[in-house]
Amino acid sequence: MYQIEFQLAEQPLSGLASFPTEQPIADKSQLSGILAPKPVMVMLHGWQDNAASFAPLFGPLAEHFHVIAIDWPGHGLSAPRAADNFYHFVDYVDDLAQLVELLDQPQVTLVGHSMGALVSVCYAAAFSDKVASLSLIEGLAPLSEQTFNAPERLRQGIQSRQRYRARAQQRQSRSMATFQQALDLRCSVNDVLPEHIQPVVERAVLQREGRWYWRHDNRLRCDSLYRMSPDHIDALISALTCPVLSIIGQTGYRRLKLQHPEAQGWKKLKQVEVAGGHHCHLQSSERVAEEILLFSSKFNALAE
Repeated sequence: MYQIEFQLAEQPLSGLASFPTEQPIADKSQLSGILAPKPVMVMLHGWQDNAASFAPLFGPLAEHFHVIAIDWPGHGLSAPRAADNFYHFVDYVDDLAQLVELLDQPQVTLVGHSMGALVSVCYAAAFSDKVASLSLIEGLAPLSEQTFNAPERLRQGIQSRQRYRARAQQRQSRSMATFQQALDLRCSVNDVLPEHIQPVVERAVLQREGRWYWRHDNRLRCDSLYRMSPDHIDALISALTCPVLSIIGQTGYRRLKLQHPEAQGWKKLKQVEVAGGHHCHLQSSERVAEEILLFSSKFNALAE
């Protein structure tokens, strides 16, 4: 894997790639000739994870794809958004659109985990001509709620920002004595083994004056000011034209298990279940990579 950086309109976006290139990439001409002849796979991590979430998948996938895994803004090595931004969900879709524009490919294959899966669905719905296939790991359509809850959602979102502002200085001073402490915390929160989550934690922390700090932007914890309605979600799902692979963990979110996908508007969805929980792509990486390759091979001209 190689470090990579893309210069978007407002900020740089860091990540990992299966190929070396000059940094940063600010113009599509910089990748001219580098990405042929393999198709391009873009991997999008979940909330408070980073590009290293896909490190175990790089080996098998890079045999057939040019693989790029990004750090969303405020995650991993990517810079936080501007001080007046609180990470609106739809802005991630804009980030992805800018990235795909820089890649300058007829189509890309998207692999998303959790929040990254939700962003993938939104992008593929809006730009159906740019996506060959979707592989969604422990994530489907964006979160939604009935419209009558909009006032309460707005109230809760504003109050979460007020709490963030009141505690900003206190949050900045929080630290850990050792890397192991950070690793143990993530193992506990995500119910995974240290060897599964360690690459993610390594990319998620920094050491300063003998203490360890999380890199991610604390504004990520602020509640959203709004959520889409069920009608919005139905419209997004209906707009999907590419094939969709849904990978869920046996002990992951049960609400993601679909008995009749077509009844919920999914026209071309296949769902498989693998061992593991919400981070099943770390716990069953070989199986997940195998499923993604098997599925995508039907819709991409994989290079030999």
